[in-house]
This record gives sequence, structure tokens and C-alpha cells, in this order.
Amino acid sequence: MQPAASGRRCFPPGFCRLDWTAVRVPHYVCVTPKFRQFRPTLGCSLCLAFLVTVGCGRKSASQIVGESPTQQSPSAPPITNVNQSATPLPSTSPSPAAEAARTASADLAKLESKVKPCVIWVSVFGPSGNLLRTESGFFISADGRFVTTARTVEGGINAVAKTGDGGIYNVTGILTSSKELDLAVLQADVKRVPFVELKTNANLSVGTGVVVVGSALAANEGSARQMQIATQEADRLEMAGATSPSSVGSPVLDETGAVVGVVTSAWEKTTARSSAALESLLSRVAVDTQARWPAMAETRATPKPTPKPRIVYAPAPAFPPGVSQSGVSGTGRFRLTFDPNGNVTNVQVVKSTGNPYFDQAAIKTLRQWKSAPSQGWQATVPVTFQTR
Repeated sequence: MQPAASGRRCFPPGFCRLDWTAVRVPHYVCVTPKFRQFRPTLGCSLCLAFLVTVGCGRKSASQIVGESPTQQSPSAPPITNVNQSATPLPSTSPSPAAEAARTASADLAKLESKVKPCVIWVSVFGPSGNLLRTESGFFISADGRFVTTARTVEGGINAVAKTGDGGIYNVTGILTSSKELDLAVLQADVKRVPFVELKTNANLSVGTGVVVVGSALAANEGSARQMQIATQEADRLEMAGATSPSSVGSPVLDETGAVVGVVTSAWEKTTARSSAALESLLSRVAVDTQARWPAMAETRATPKPTPKPRIVYAPAPAFPPGVSQSGVSGTGRFRLTFDPNGNVTNVQVVKSTGNPYFDQAAIKTLRQWKSAPSQGWQATVPVTFQTR
């Protein structure tokens, strides 16, 4: 290869030379023997195509490495704003009515747990030890005073008070009672018990809500019941709604748990005496009043004197006809048992006459004797037989 006349270097045909400018941008120049620059031949075109392909391939690889997978896939769907397109969910907050019902139920359960230990089961017994009746009651003081109906204790001489936790307490007697109000206040033999307070100034109007809490020993019948005042008088309340018979004697409470009445009748028509009526009954109890059972006092009263037993009919035994010898005799003693009607039920030989005929004749006649009515008694009588 000969140098060009112009002093420039000449390259073989089809040879490409890479030049760099001041801005470091590569460009390609083809040189021919005739020194015609920038006229690519077929070879130069192929070279250019190869370099462009390699350069583009490297750029694509660097782009793939540096870009995220989402940018690499041109077919990836566009991201949608969830907040703008999602359907709003329905509200899960409870309605005001449901929230009020839940709160009322919780308040009722709280009041029931507070009052339940104060409500008792009262069993009253008669003179012969038989169970007369059982009803509810409730403590009104820590020392064991409790309230129930007067009907419950009528004719009783003993009673026990049972609590829901298994406690059994003897009832020493009645402090006061009123058949007119059908209320009674009794005393239990206890050291200290939970009790409910009376609300004597309760202002109850028609429609006022109240709660009746029975004894835990009455099972489901003793559960707290919400009721409303239907009619209200000075000392009497009538409530809308039915209650079980075991509720008689239970307390009627306001929303704070204070006693505003005492249930005196149940079933379809539930009535109660007001706490004001109960307070008036309690005012009759003096500080030194001793609890007692009136029926027991009547039982222990001095009995009327019993008439002295006496014989009203006493025929003499006849001489037996089979014994006819002269000078034959015999004396014996016999015990007679009389029933309450005065009849002889038994004749016992205490001492024989010594002659079986005399003994048989005596027994036969003594069975015919009579006494005045009595509680039953015995008498011993002598009998003598003697021939002439």
C-alpha cells in the first residue's frame, strides 16, 4: 500500500476506520484507493451493520439487567388504584337499638348477681314437724332480719332460711306480721349476711321499669324478670306481666337494686306491697323485741285440768254356781285398763283367789265395769269370794 499524495493514510478497499471526535462520539469512515471518503461500499455496510447489531445487543442487555420485571414485560397490565375501584363494605357497627339491648341485658345481669345472695328460700314447719309451706324472702339487715309474706308463716312453730350458696339458718321467730298487708318480718340465727336496702321514698309512676329477683334455689323460676308498673297506690303495686308462684316473697327492685316492693301474689296478675308499707310495719318493731313463734306459745299454754278418772259402773262378781261347798272362800286382786271412752279393755290377775272358778267369775264381771271418759287409765281392785 502506497502513501497518498496528500499525506493521508490510505486503507484497502472496504476497510473501515473508526475515528473519535472531541466529544467522544464514534463515527465510521470508509476510505477507498481513490480517497473518496464517506462512501460506504458493500463490505463497509456489512461491517457497519455488524457493529450496530453488537452495540444494540449490549444496550438491550444492560437495560434488562437494570430494569424491574414489570418494566421488562411490555404486556403487563396497568396497575389499578384499589381505593378508587373497590366497592365500599357495609358498616359493621351495631345499630343503636342493638347496642341499647346489649347494655340493658348487661345491666340486668349485674343487678341480679348483686341481689341474688340476699334472696332466700324459707321453709316453715307445723307443730307435728310437717312442712306447711315454702316461699321466697330476702334479708334487710346484716344481723339476719328478713321479709316474707304473713301467709307463709301462719301456724308455724319453726322455720329454716336457705341461701343459694348452700347455707341453712334456723329462724328464731317472728318479729312482726300483718295479715292486712300480708307481710312478716322474721329473725334468722346468723352472724352476718348480705342484704338489700329499702327505698321508702320511691317515686313510682305507671310505666316505670322494675325488676323481680327470686331465690337461686327456685332454678329458672328465680331468674331476674324485668316488669313495668301497671297501677300504683299508696301501699300497693300492680305490675304488667306474669310471674311464677315461687316469686311470692321476692323483692321488687329499681334500677339501682334498692327494694321498692315485696311480691305478695303471682301468676297472671302480679301484685306487691310497696316499700313504704313495709317500712310502716318495721316501725312497730321495738329495739328490744324478741322474735317468737305465736303458734308455739299457744301450744305450750297451760293445759286445762283433766277430770279425775272415776268408775261409774261396778257390779260385784257373782259366786260361781259350780262351787257349793260351805266355808270355801278366796280373795284376789285384779288390774283393769280403761280406754278414753271408759270401757275395760283388759283385766290382769295381780293376785289369784286361789280358785280358778273364782278367778274366771271375777274376770267375767270386771270386764263389764265402766268409767267416766278420760285419757285412758288403770285401776286395781280387790275381789273376795266366800260361801255361807
